Amino acid sequence: MMSSNLKNDLGALLDNTQPILIVEDSMPDFQAITRVFRKLRIDNPVFHCETGQKALDFLFRRGADSDPDKSPRPGLILLDLNLPETDGREVLKLIKSDGDLKSIPTVIFTTSESDKDINECYQNGANSYITKPVDLERLLDVISMLRAYWFETVALPQ
Repeated sequence: MMSSNLKNDLGALLDNTQPILIVEDSMPDFQAITRVFRKLRIDNPVFHCETGQKALDFLFRRGADSDPDKSPRPGLILLDLNLPETDGREVLKLIKSDGDLKSIPTVIFTTSESDKDINECYQNGANSYITKPVDLERLLDVISMLRAYWFETVALPQ
């Protein structure tokens, strides 16, 4: 029998109200990720930015993204590296150097398998680095593991 305290602790870990920010310039990749989210019943609110600059405006609540109700703090960021305008490497550095944003788990989700990118991202505070799978079944597996870890195992910052 599970104690009520343990049930409450698990409930906090399984919070599906935490927003997820996906920073991805490829619309087909973004659509594939969100399809997999639906298939796995990841019901968290999802916000999408197609450029690094748009992601920074969203996170720092600048310009059109200044309303906190429309630009809530994400519980998790999935960040592509090769983005137009400001690339993901720079976005990561700015996130992890800001006192209010650095605690947000940031998962690099990119096609790059470069050792240089992997090392640089971890040195700049990435919480995980995942090479985007090219086939849908593998994407389903990867997102399922991501969900198990980030939404069922660890506690996310509020």
